[in-house]
Amino acid sequence: MNTKLNDALAVLKKEGLKLTTKRKDILAYLFEENRYVSAKEVYDSLSATYTGMSYDTVYRNLHDFEQLSLIEVTELDGEKKFRFHCSYGDHHGHHHHFICTECGATREISLCPMDFFKEQLPGCVIEDHRFEILGKCEICAKR
Repeated sequence: MNTKLNDALAVLKKEGLKLTTKRKDILAYLFEENRYVSAKEVYDSLSATYTGMSYDTVYRNLHDFEQLSLIEVTELDGEKKFRFHCSYGDHHGHHHHFICTECGATREISLCPMDFFKEQLPGCVIEDHRFEILGKCEICAKR
């Protein structure tokens, strides 16, 4: 199992959440997909393995993972999408994303536009920001 995934599982345990196979498999799915996916995609992928698992169980776990900063969340077309935190356990530094609106694939963008905005907002204290570029990746653009 990947070190990033093991580190994420260790956080679950440290925070008092049971290391159930469902939780492990949800995180593993997000890690392997390496793109933004909907809760329904996670549910559909795992429901054959866990026949009694409810959609609410998936969503609740995704919420818990978000609270622990194990996953990233964005909104595309009015729906929450989730992905394994791309810099979890690494020191990629501050970065942003290009997100494909068709397939959810992401690419890191190292340039941050906040320096420009800080100049535009003298005296303001910026507490947080999020910058995403949305469009179609080269594969989806060719379709």
